[in-house]
Amino acid sequence: MKTVSMFIPCTVDIMLPQIGDDTYRLLKRLDVNPLYHEDQTCCGQPAINAGYLKHAREVAKHFIDVFGEDEVVVSPSGSCVWTVKHHYPELLCDEPDYAQRAEELAGRIYELSQYIVDVLGLEDVGASFQGKVTYHESCHILRGLGISDQPKRLITAAKGVEFMPLNNADRCCGFGGEFANNYPDISEEMVKDKVNNYISSKADLLVLCEPGCMLNIGGYLSRNRPDKKVMHIASFLSASI
Repeated sequence: MKTVSMFIPCTVDIMLPQIGDDTYRLLKRLDVNPLYHEDQTCCGQPAINAGYLKHAREVAKHFIDVFGEDEVVVSPSGSCVWTVKHHYPELLCDEPDYAQRAEELAGRIYELSQYIVDVLGLEDVGASFQGKVTYHESCHILRGLGISDQPKRLITAAKGVEFMPLNNADRCCGFGGEFANNYPDISEEMVKDKVNNYISSKADLLVLCEPGCMLNIGGYLSRNRPDKKVMHIASFLSASI
């Protein structure tokens, strides 16, 4: 049995804990032994985005101290994986030991769908959903990590699914962390466009891989279209387990 270390982002830990539970259950179902370090904290992405680089460096070093010896790290948040893979080496470039450890860790951390498809070599994980499903391409996952095909292969392999194309699937939903706070009116219009495209797709369910996008799209749906649902891929794949 493979052993992986789970990195559960602060967004999931505080606001969307079910995603963490579902990630654990899914990995167990796939004969993977998931470990959880209780001393893990935020990856530092919010601090980086806000320009607090000194604080971000301390968080990055703590992350490396916690996860640096693990063979594989898996996370249900692509933006956090992107932060570790691409920002840590740059943040820590003046500290050679940590910079080297950051480079090494970058090759061992995976977004959840990427790990299942590219490392485990699986597509059919025993999931099922009777209905039409579409997929939102989150910015960091698509543009940062280059992940697009993997989640869609997992979705379409689920029994009973009819996959529906989503118009402008690769357009930002308007979250962007700091962006949604600083430009709420623009963010609202962007998520409105995303939801309108979801409705136009005729899908029964919108699946995505990024907790931040889920908060944004899910919040808009709860206020304006409570009949329409959004689900993280960990929850989608584990729902029938």
